[in-house]
Amino acid sequence: MLKQQAIFIAEDEPFIALDLALAIEDADGQVIGPAASVEEALELLGAGHVDGAILDVNLVDRDITPVVVILAERGVPIILQSGVGLPAELSARFPHLTVHLKPCSPKQLIDELAFMLRG
Repeated sequence: MLKQQAIFIAEDEPFIALDLALAIEDADGQVIGPAASVEEALELLGAGHVDGAILDVNLVDRDITPVVVILAERGVPIILQSGVGLPAELSARFPHLTVHLKPCSPKQLIDELAFMLRG
């Protein structure tokens, strides 16, 4: 389904991150991350190419806005998941982002991301 595309994960909940990583691998994708903080996410993004991303809105050090900005500038499809919704700045700047409220099925997120990647 993902055809070895590089899928970036930013998620600070270890069990959710592991479930996503395993589901991406099962869908024939390459996992980048997971990053548990925005700082770590920015480092990983600076180190290589990603084709798509599944991001938790709130990480251990702050909200995901700086990561979303970089990915959006690169034209990378993004799916966000959150337990509380989007910060106002992120929602105002990127009103068309795909957002799922936790808990969500890794398969559902990956199916939707795969659809976005097909264009």
